[in-house]
Amino acid sequence: MNGVTGRMGYRQHLLRSILPIREQGGVELPDGSRVQVEPILVGRNSGKLRELAAQHDIAEYTTDLDGMIHADDTDIVFDAAMTNLRAATLAKAMRAGKHVYTEKPTAETLAEAIDLAKLREETGVTAGVVHDKLYLPGLVKLRRLVDEGFFGRILSLRGEFGYWVFEGDVQPAQRPSWNYRKEDGGGMTTDMFCHWNYVLEGILGSVKTVNAQTVTHIPTRWDEQGKQYDATADDAAYGIFEIETPGGDPVVAQINSSWAVRVYRDELVEFQIDGTHGSAVAGLRRCVAQQRAHTPKPVWNPDLPATEPFREQWQDVPANADLDNGFKLQWEEFLRDVVAGREHRFDLLSAARGVQLAELGLRSSAEGRRLDVPEISL
Repeated sequence: MNGVTGRMGYRQHLLRSILPIREQGGVELPDGSRVQVEPILVGRNSGKLRELAAQHDIAEYTTDLDGMIHADDTDIVFDAAMTNLRAATLAKAMRAGKHVYTEKPTAETLAEAIDLAKLREETGVTAGVVHDKLYLPGLVKLRRLVDEGFFGRILSLRGEFGYWVFEGDVQPAQRPSWNYRKEDGGGMTTDMFCHWNYVLEGILGSVKTVNAQTVTHIPTRWDEQGKQYDATADDAAYGIFEIETPGGDPVVAQINSSWAVRVYRDELVEFQIDGTHGSAVAGLRRCVAQQRAHTPKPVWNPDLPATEPFREQWQDVPANADLDNGFKLQWEEFLRDVVAGREHRFDLLSAARGVQLAELGLRSSAEGRRLDVPEISL
């Protein structure tokens, strides 16, 4: 597990996924047997690794990434380190015959991301890319509504994501400073458009066009040592996407992403889908819906105060199932695929489409125009 001392690598993947899988006796396979996991912690700070290993009763840790990749007892290489180092790590692991599981984006450029997808085909290893949001209870419910035809003809999706990340001068920033330096692989578009691509694909259909505006709202920030630095990466991205559903219907999607916004919504990310027969709003966990038959008829009158309790007119969508942590659920699915020797449904080609959308989003903003999203073929 490379990059496990970072926020995502530690909290979501080690603490909330791999350790619980180990504690439950591994992952149950279709035949009733189980496959167990044993993490090897990898990073640059041996002191931090030693502390984590002792805290969580982990036998192995190392700062030798290359040695770990080529070790005989390494079956899977997981990467959550810095984006600008990821492509080389994944390529080396696949050439060594190791299965790979990775955070996004998989590479800094589309060309590199496609090369990784081609290398996976050549080596035949199982590769998985974190698509965690599709496993979250709110989006699972939203996808179920789509599958059940609840919306009728889907018209649009609107997404709001983000929160205020403190600059670091008076209060410490709650995100790492490299996120705001383009030269270190940072940037809202690079980070989040990879997510939005698989969310849009997983819920609605294929992305056909993108029209984006990227901004660096906060030009100066302070790093972990309290040193002032120039924010060279975008900290907000406002995108409009044209989607085509599997049935051929057009859908307009609009997603705002910002590290410079204060939250006035129920969750840090929310998506609203509107259709001819109904609408729904989903966050990370909750999903509420309103059918056409239950839709009130608001009347615009700016001369009178609004008296309708709009939020109370929506109904909760039940989970009707025990939905575990999204990161853990995808880890379990990936491990089953590794044991079975089959491809993971969210693979390096899916990740390449996310890198493509991020590249096109940045280019769209720079050129001030809408761009088509070409289909990628290996």
